Amino acid sequence: MTQYTAKWQSPLGEITLVSDGTALTGLWFTDRHDAADAETKELPIFRETVRWLECYFGGKEPDFTPKVALRGTAFQELIWEMLTEIPYGRTTTYGALAAAAAKRLGAARMSAQAVGGAVGRNPVSLIVPCHRVIGAHGSLTGYAGGTERKRLLLELEKG
Repeated sequence: MTQYTAKWQSPLGEITLVSDGTALTGLWFTDRHDAADAETKELPIFRETVRWLECYFGGKEPDFTPKVALRGTAFQELIWEMLTEIPYGRTTTYGALAAAAAKRLGAARMSAQAVGGAVGRNPVSLIVPCHRVIGAHGSLTGYAGGTERKRLLLELEKG
């Protein structure tokens, strides 16, 4: 599968965008992870994603979502879908996410560590808001972009 990439400079550092040509398949802070074997190309999905990022980093909740194609295991995709349901400006814990996932799957319980593993493999950060998941008692744990960025993103969303 051909992948395309673009870069965008955010207030918190350069962001890499990756697409299959029609949907966004990756978005992360470049200093934490970079796309290999991807052709740099101007695409409508990148323009739409940059518009979303400009709105978001401008301190406003975007009223649209770029087309995203998430590819993972069924469990990862469930957790990533649940991340998109966390409201702007709000947080949840890994434990609460695990309890909600267990309920959806009809399981008695779910490991918060398993949920954390899926959250950590989220390929489209910010738009799929993994930064809104915090540890027990409000600790800022487990963000691929770094805990300082996580803190700043949560502050941005609170206004």
